[in-house]
Amino acid sequence: MKTNLQCAYHIAVPTAFFKDEELNVSATIQHVSHLQRQGVSSVLICGSTGEQHSLTLEEKLALIEGIEQTVFPESFEILFGVASIRQKEAELLAQAIAHSTKIAGVLLGFPPYILPTQQEAKAYVLAIAKIIQKPIILYNNPKRTGFDLAVATMNELMTIPQLIGLKEAGVYQRISQFHLPKNRSFYFYAGGEANLAEKITLGFTRLSSIGGNLYPKEMEQWFQELLAGKNSPFCHQEALDELFSESVLPALKQAISENEGIKMGSARLPLGNT
Repeated sequence: MKTNLQCAYHIAVPTAFFKDEELNVSATIQHVSHLQRQGVSSVLICGSTGEQHSLTLEEKLALIEGIEQTVFPESFEILFGVASIRQKEAELLAQAIAHSTKIAGVLLGFPPYILPTQQEAKAYVLAIAKIIQKPIILYNNPKRTGFDLAVATMNELMTIPQLIGLKEAGVYQRISQFHLPKNRSFYFYAGGEANLAEKITLGFTRLSSIGGNLYPKEMEQWFQELLAGKNSPFCHQEALDELFSESVLPALKQAISENEGIKMGSARLPLGNT
């Protein structure tokens, strides 16, 4: 069982759709391949930026099939987002990932809307981890899901051997309260570029980037500079600020389409409503 991921920096990629909002696997993979040719070492497919919760199980499985049919260098690290309002569907997705030859690890998010208890959430994570014998990053995002992983629950989950990190999108200042495993590495992932310098001072050492879709190598270089203690501004900060001032996903997809000549489409409504 592989229990680590090599890349400290990955890009969370959007999912492409046709004009009728049907899944466009080809364009999604084209963008991933473009990033790989630019020197990117790792991507996350089907995360929040990938409109994960608008995708059906069948669409997620189609993305996995598209990944499997594409030739990538062996060193290229692909992560896949796993989350569902139903644990059964999350388990079926986990089974497909377990058999994938291209997916190196998963970002495991919690079910949205239904508000599981801490014990129910813990059982959910344990069930998925039993199926996926690959590195797992937990994703705590209470703003999107309504569920907030408690520190005590996270400390209990630290015993899972393939759990290698936490992407904390809640109160990120609390990471000092987690009891890190003594016998293996554990990483805190920053979700996006917001407050990145502050997060690094608190102990975040990995980045799940959104802006890297447009500035892949520049973002990686800036992240490495911040890790080294050089608190310099990002070279395209004005452009990023403009991007994040809008509805991010429609603007991001439009920019990718224009820059790369790929028809990423828009986001699924109501995102992109005018």
